[in-house]
Amino acid sequence: MRVIGAAVVGPRGLLLVAKRAAPDIYYLPGGKPEAGEAPLDCLRREVLEELGVEIDAAEPFTEVHAPAALEGVEMWMSVFLTRLGGDPVPAAEITAVRWWPEASVRLAPAVRDHVIPRLRDAGHIPR
Repeated sequence: MRVIGAAVVGPRGLLLVAKRAAPDIYYLPGGKPEAGEAPLDCLRREVLEELGVEIDAAEPFTEVHAPAALEGVEMWMSVFLTRLGGDPVPAAEITAVRWWPEASVRLAPAVRDHVIPRLRDAGHIPR
């Protein structure tokens, strides 16, 4: 399964979202690209749909191969370091927006085991 994710890091931590399908698990904002859709175009579309904001800047950060939390299949996620052009609010299938570690939440395995350690190693979030 192909996924594009936004790693939005701010003073409060890493922005995470919960979906209606699993309201107790927190993921990076983003989603699956449509046929022929470029990764950055997918990210812009998904962030606008899910959070109601535009992307000010995005740069490739890492590639993650891990089991998908809900689907139970192998996931390939391209993660972009992303800066948003406004304050995110839950929309579409998103039920909640939280900043980690400010909020103690259950993290999707790919976020917990891959994204957060790589953000720490790169100095984007504290250890």
